[in-house]
Amino acid sequence: MSDSFDTRRKGLEEEYVRRQDREALDKLRLKMAEEAAVAGQPEARQCPLGHGALSEVRHDEVVIDRCHTCGGVWLDAGEMELLTEREQGGWFSRFTGK
Repeated sequence: MSDSFDTRRKGLEEEYVRRQDREALDKLRLKMAEEAAVAGQPEARQCPLGHGALSEVRHDEVVIDRCHTCGGVWLDAGEMELLTEREQGGWFSRFTGK
């Protein structure tokens, strides 16, 4: 019976630590945004997964957003169409059936 209590206690502790980490990260992001606003710099776009700032990368003539932390690539409206209309017979064409 004590094993189930120990497991429950460990789970609660882990949840507490995650919550503390999340709150600390939120405070840090808010502070960075305030500092950027005071300096007159536009706020950097953030990775939707919360890994860090996105940087703009030019691929052909399309500017895409890339997270250097997780490697994720994020496209704005219409950018996928611009990238795929140049492709002929590649994997994405086979995937979409076009």
